[in-house]
Amino acid sequence: MPQAIATAAEGTRDGAGSAGAIGGGETSAAGAACADAGTASAQGSDFAPLLRAVKGQGLLERRTGWYAAGIAVNLIALGAVITGMVLLGNTWWTLLLALPLAIFWSRTAFVGHDAGHAQIAGGRRAGRAIGLVHANLLLGMNEAWWNDKHVRHHANPNHIDKDPDVGVGALVWTQKQAAQREGFARWLTRNQARLFFPMLLLEGIALKISGFQYLRRQPARERALSALLLVAHLGLYATLLLTVLSPGKAVVFALVHHALFGLHLGMAFAPNHKGMEMPDPDGERWGHLQRQVLTSRNVRGGILTDWFLGGLNYQIEHHLFPSMPRPHLRLAQPMVRAHCKSLGMPYAETGLIESYRQALQHMHEVGEPLR
Repeated sequence: MPQAIATAAEGTRDGAGSAGAIGGGETSAAGAACADAGTASAQGSDFAPLLRAVKGQGLLERRTGWYAAGIAVNLIALGAVITGMVLLGNTWWTLLLALPLAIFWSRTAFVGHDAGHAQIAGGRRAGRAIGLVHANLLLGMNEAWWNDKHVRHHANPNHIDKDPDVGVGALVWTQKQAAQREGFARWLTRNQARLFFPMLLLEGIALKISGFQYLRRQPARERALSALLLVAHLGLYATLLLTVLSPGKAVVFALVHHALFGLHLGMAFAPNHKGMEMPDPDGERWGHLQRQVLTSRNVRGGILTDWFLGGLNYQIEHHLFPSMPRPHLRLAQPMVRAHCKSLGMPYAETGLIESYRQALQHMHEVGEPLR
């Protein structure tokens, strides 16, 4: 497990709370965030009573057995889909299995996400091994790249200068960013709300490309292992498709599969922060509780919603306690909600469809001056 992940996770368990980040190289970001929350806790911040209550209920204790069972079930499901592909053979009907394969790939990504947050294993090596297998080998997504990006997001969610998730890219998140767009990018920003979901169809491929690009930033030894697993993934994936399908059908299957995978992941992450508060870079620095709660949105639902969104529908709890095992997030929610209510702090929670509406509305408003 990269150092930043372990630092952040251990900080949370010891009462240093913050960021929880997940990380693979941004040790300073995670360390600063943890130190900030630890100081606030020591001084009796608004977060400290909640942290004590959560720890008192044992909700920061790992659920290794729960994860072991979930990983086993997911691997069996992946094996069943692959077996189905082999049995169907070179037919267009095999294309129907791109959907379940994409769904179980998303389960695999959620496992990698949780491993990065030190939710699964106690040891750093075990946690990183789980991440490497699930991200690099099974998905072809560089876990070091994802961790580097994600640690900075957790440390300063929705901060325009510090959170890479709201930086300028294919999409923009503030009207100030939009005003600087030119040419095709300007047209894209004008229409980004209506193009958001179609663009997610490219995300599955974009994740692979970003992972390979990040290799040059990794230390030599880490780079060699990451590259080996990424290449192994491509080789195994191509071998499977070309063994079962003709080259033309294999290409179509890969495109459809990655499009559905990207769409699913995007649908899981989009409701979390888009359209929520964005801290003023020049304004007063927020404390840990305010920084994580006001920038995050929960999604209501039952077991199916929890499964479909990989537990990320409890985004507020996840950001407050990033090393908290996924099955404990729903147990912590009533405590967090009540604590926020006692402080008069807004606690955002909506249905799934409404969460998408709010996110798209924000993107529409950002592009409004360009229309």
